[in-house]
Amino acid sequence: MRPIMIDLEAVSEVTGLSESTIQSLIRADEFPKPRKASARRSCWLLREIEEWAESRPVSDLLPPPNTAIGGRNGKPKSRNLPMTQDALTD
Repeated sequence: MRPIMIDLEAVSEVTGLSESTIQSLIRADEFPKPRKASARRSCWLLREIEEWAESRPVSDLLPPPNTAIGGRNGKPKSRNLPMTQDALTD
């Protein structure tokens, strides 16, 4: 079953935006406002977040290169990847 209402952390995960960026967009009236789920809890309707995302303009910019692979000095970080059978036979 798909969730109907999600919290700020889940909104951040779904959109790829930081929580502070989401809050800034809400203040600028550029993002759906949360709804009261209870007296002390606010959530967003997942449907409204999806509609907002679909309404965003298509970007003509390429995504940035994957910066998670390189270290500060530009050299690749050592990664503990599982060995495959192909790697063992080479």
